[in-house]
Amino acid sequence: MRWKHAITLLALWLVACAAPVVSSAAKRQGHSNWTWPAVRDQLDREAKDFHSLSATMERTKVTVVVNDRSTETGDIFVRGDKMLLQFKSPDERTILRTGDNLYIYNPGLKRVEEYNLGKNRALVEQFLQLGFGSRGSELEKDYRVKVLPEENIGNQPAVVLELIPESPQVLHEISKIEIWLSEATWLPVQQQFFEAGSGDYSIVKYSNVVRNPGIPEARFRPNWPKGTQKVKLQS
Repeated sequence: MRWKHAITLLALWLVACAAPVVSSAAKRQGHSNWTWPAVRDQLDREAKDFHSLSATMERTKVTVVVNDRSTETGDIFVRGDKMLLQFKSPDERTILRTGDNLYIYNPGLKRVEEYNLGKNRALVEQFLQLGFGSRGSELEKDYRVKVLPEENIGNQPAVVLELIPESPQVLHEISKIEIWLSEATWLPVQQQFFEAGSGDYSIVKYSNVVRNPGIPEARFRPNWPKGTQKVKLQS
């Protein structure tokens, strides 16, 4: 599996509707009341009490050259190094990450693909932790961070961060990331990835966000219906 495809699969909840992006947010103010040192320290404090998350998500991929937008919706569950995405519309699909293992289950095909992240795990972690209990001091090790003017997403004031990857390998695929963090919960309400070269981008919007829900271990077990074809692929 190509590295770019791995990024798409493992960070598709960080990148994302049928309407222009600005329609969901107020126009950006000319300044921010936050500085990066203040945001960094706040994220460090919040990370100490972060254990898990559940939310409803809407992901949109935008292909700029043909002005094509494709949207899918579902639920996301996060706990430690485990993440489960259950897409419901337009097509059912499950993506499960546990440690070094990634599973992609397509019930329509009765097929599950299994990948081992191996040497790519460290880079994948950069995306996995974005906004989900990330420490600000860790973010600034992997990205050049800039605080953008604040916005309102719905009725939620949000701190907006621009992240430029430090890793040449990541920068070759993703030129920039923007994250909207709720000032009430310090969890993401929106994230956007900009692909290098093409100008294409993806957006994910979160709603019904619950911090530290009790998520049973069984939810993250790779148990598939009887008769499912299992295929192991190299990453």
